[in-house]
Amino acid sequence: MTVTKPPMGFNTWNTFGKDIDEKLICEMADKMVESGLLEAGYNYLVIDDCWSEKKRDENGKLIPDKNKFPNGMKHIADYVHSKGLKFGMYTCCGTLTCAGYPGSYGCEYIDAKTFAEWDVDFLKFDICYRSKLTATSNLYKKMGMALKNSGRDILYSACSWGMDGTPEWIDTTGANMWRATPDIFDSWKNIKELVNKYIEIDRKNLMNCFADLDMLVVGMRGKGNCGLGGCTDDEYATHFAFWAMMGSPLMVGCDIRDMDDATRKILLNEDIIAINQDNEFN
Repeated sequence: MTVTKPPMGFNTWNTFGKDIDEKLICEMADKMVESGLLEAGYNYLVIDDCWSEKKRDENGKLIPDKNKFPNGMKHIADYVHSKGLKFGMYTCCGTLTCAGYPGSYGCEYIDAKTFAEWDVDFLKFDICYRSKLTATSNLYKKMGMALKNSGRDILYSACSWGMDGTPEWIDTTGANMWRATPDIFDSWKNIKELVNKYIEIDRKNLMNCFADLDMLVVGMRGKGNCGLGGCTDDEYATHFAFWAMMGSPLMVGCDIRDMDDATRKILLNEDIIAINQDNEFN
């Protein structure tokens, strides 16, 4: 799959963490349309960690949490698609995800096929609990090959935190975007740390494989799963502008159901978004 512009959308992790369910995802899909986010280009709705049961089924397949997602993930994908959005999910290159759910190590092909059967459009592939016996590059290459053979075009988001020399091998994995930094938190201090980390990274100019500075914290106001003091409106605006200018994917992380006017103004700034989405600029 070729992606020519930094992806844009919404991810559940920053605000909701493990507290996700079918009702929430459908509400987020509705709000992405109603708020103007979809019209502005934010078209991926991504469910992060904590969506599955703690064990695979008898055939080795991942199972959606029966309490959180009683109708299954294909039902969610159909609803998200009915709104004109694309549907994203999460797994990990290790034996477990970062939150302790089943990872995809050794199950890359069956998982890629499962995601394709659910009509998933975007896969975030994290780095927790990875094998020390296999090079990290090979773990990401294997999922890249699995996605390529899944029968569906799925955007590949390699969430390797820039570890293990990621810039040197990421272009061999088939990834469309790669995490260049550790996780973000909702504080100006942390945002500046990520900016400095990004500047220090020896990055290649990877065509159509966008360096990802992690999800946006604009509008979180110190609340949610990664809330940590919050920022001023000027700090949020600067954060958004830097992510846009660096060609990072723009994935909203606040609760979009109650965005205030300042948050909406920042996230829907047409001029800043245009810089991020300009092929020549990137």
